[in-house]
Amino acid sequence: MEITKLTALELGRKIQAGEISVEEAVRTQLDMIREREGEYHCYITVLEEEALACAKKVQEGIRTGEYTSPLAGVPIAVKDNICTEGIRTTCASKILENFKPPYNATVVKKLDAAGMIVLGKTNMDEFAMGSTTETSYFGATKNPRDITRVPGGSSGGSAAAVAAGEAFLALGSDTGGSIRQPSAFCGVVGIKPTYGTVSRYGLIAYASSLDQIGPIGKDVADCAAMLSVIAGGDIKDSTSVQQKEFSYLGALADDISGMRIGIPRGYLGKGLDDEVRSAVLSAADLLRKRGAMVEEFDLEAVDYAIPAYYVIACAEASSNLSRYDGVKYGFRTEDYEGLEEMYRRTRTEGFGEETKRRMMIGAFVLSSGYYDAYYNKALKVKAVIKRGFDRAFEKYDLILGPTAPTTALKLGENLSDPLKMYLGDIYTVSVNLAGLPAISLPCGRDKAGLPVGLQLIGKPFGEREILRAAYCFEQSIK
Repeated sequence: MEITKLTALELGRKIQAGEISVEEAVRTQLDMIREREGEYHCYITVLEEEALACAKKVQEGIRTGEYTSPLAGVPIAVKDNICTEGIRTTCASKILENFKPPYNATVVKKLDAAGMIVLGKTNMDEFAMGSTTETSYFGATKNPRDITRVPGGSSGGSAAAVAAGEAFLALGSDTGGSIRQPSAFCGVVGIKPTYGTVSRYGLIAYASSLDQIGPIGKDVADCAAMLSVIAGGDIKDSTSVQQKEFSYLGALADDISGMRIGIPRGYLGKGLDDEVRSAVLSAADLLRKRGAMVEEFDLEAVDYAIPAYYVIACAEASSNLSRYDGVKYGFRTEDYEGLEEMYRRTRTEGFGEETKRRMMIGAFVLSSGYYDAYYNKALKVKAVIKRGFDRAFEKYDLILGPTAPTTALKLGENLSDPLKMYLGDIYTVSVNLAGLPAISLPCGRDKAGLPVGLQLIGKPFGEREILRAAYCFEQSIK
């Protein structure tokens, strides 16, 4: 039996039954990382010693009954913008190259409480700004399905690690599709929860009103199990929903009879690759055959999602990233005269080109002469988009569409054309603007053998519905 071929839940059951030890699972996973990491570059930091030490502690805890989670003992990866106490957390940026947080993010505490083993911190686009994991200061991650292709971004390292067998599960963050799009490109499953379902405490901010942490896994059940671990209220995050327990595994019923699913016509029009459209419509037909009512409809203001998203996200980024000034922590330039020059040179040398571009856009749209023309107008568009989804959900239980307009792009294809990269988020950003839950899962392949992602969008806190439909679809194609 090859351990890395198991799903996370299958491994957890074998660990609980004593068929596989936690240390054996961790060592096997570390061997896989050593074997493949040189080719894929999924990780920025690998925690070999820490993971093995944790494995012994968890094994004893399972024996004594301290750890009862179905994922206890499962080795996982964490995106490198989620704080880990005493462990380098870089955001894939030179400016935080040697930053070691003095505390754990709430989600990391929850993983530890469940007995999950963190193998390392995964590569990403710098400060989560990008859609390809090529803007990382530490170098690009490659797609395990085809190493000439990008894995997507910004959680590309997490998605690639799961796809490459270098982690059973991974945490990512999603500001405008950064969990779902790389999951689609790498042929794995990723969930962006409703805003407020998972604590953002300890997540290094890109755009605070849009960011959300979520799981990436091999299948729907694994993601449901991990979401059950990390979800819940947190007094350290005032935007989190104050519920003590979220349980999602019970939603995985292989039955969607009577479910109402809408497909926005705008999602199937110009700009969508023909092979992606065919795979998504085939998935819709399959769900129809399983008893769902599926039809097309017009979704209000969907065409304005991209400009509204980038104005709001860049505005918040320019504010959030102003803290990196070379004074309190992180990189500081060595060659400067006076405070103003230190700020300027530190940021010039410490940030990459895409991060600088978004910070400058953000500063521009927030400036006194342009605030009303751009930022204030974007907020109004955001409200219109939210209202459009609310109206759609009066009729439909779920919204179905593609995760991305194409399959995985060639390495280097979008770096010289930022606008093209931004338009790749056309089907995902509106979900964040409206604060909704969504899942991406594989629904086929194109002629080159690259995975196609299917996106299911739910009502606020409708994770159980999207998980039920995703699980039903997944079971139907096995």
